[in-house]
Amino acid sequence: MDEKQIERINELYHKSKEEGLSVAEKAEQDMLRKEYILSIRRNIASQLDHVTVVNPDGSVVDLKKKRKTGEGKR
Repeated sequence: MDEKQIERINELYHKSKEEGLSVAEKAEQDMLRKEYILSIRRNIASQLDHVTVVNPDGSVVDLKKKRKTGEGKR
């Protein structure tokens, strides 16, 4: 997601509060918001892939491996 897309999200938000959005603008806003959330999720996942946790018993857990095996899912 680039700065232009984030600016557009903000423009649509302000317009929705001031005068409302057309059906096409509402669809564009929904699409941009979904892309933004996906971008954030990918960024967080990438950061967590580089984290290791040291448990009190001294064992080390690599979050990337844990995430790929599906451990810890609720």
